[in-house]
Amino acid sequence: MSETFQEDRYQPLLIVISGPSGVGKDSVVQGMKERQQPFHFVVTVTTRPPRPGERPGEDYFFVSEAEFFRMVESGELIEHAAVYEGYKGVPRQQVRQGLASGLDVVLRLDVQGAAAIRELCPEALLIFLVTPEETELVERLRSRQTESQDHLALRATLAQQELDRVDEFDYVVVNAKGQLDRAVDTVLAIICAEHHRVHPRKVSLE
Repeated sequence: MSETFQEDRYQPLLIVISGPSGVGKDSVVQGMKERQQPFHFVVTVTTRPPRPGERPGEDYFFVSEAEFFRMVESGELIEHAAVYEGYKGVPRQQVRQGLASGLDVVLRLDVQGAAAIRELCPEALLIFLVTPEETELVERLRSRQTESQDHLALRATLAQQELDRVDEFDYVVVNAKGQLDRAVDTVLAIICAEHHRVHPRKVSLE
């Protein structure tokens, strides 16, 4: 198979990295960035305040609730939802620009957001992250030390409900403690394999 043949068939992917809270979505996406692959990483908009070490414009766009709802009303977000600490949304223009440039577009979303993207774009590639054991997931949430016991219990309950939705995804990847590189390798291998499908995914976003 010639390289020209492959190039003629190339279709950029819309990739969703998802999973329950505490599973390490941010860490996996950061690991992908460090590999310096030609991806377009979409920056999510959120109304919650920055956590220590988070960089505005790189990790999230931090906006007021008034600005967030203005963006919703003007159709600037392709997906938005209420979450634990406020609201999150995906800027439409970022996704369109990434796909138009021919790059694979990567979204980091919770399970609810991933379902919304699949409904909007059935050809999106959905990857679900899990931990080897549910107890590890709860321990990661606890180790953040950013919320009360009541909120922690709520997140743990919701995480179990989200784990039950794994069948809504295309692939599942284990992100075990201390094995981040292995999880990133697996995600990149999935993306590579998707670009070698006989019938490529053809992403269409209104």
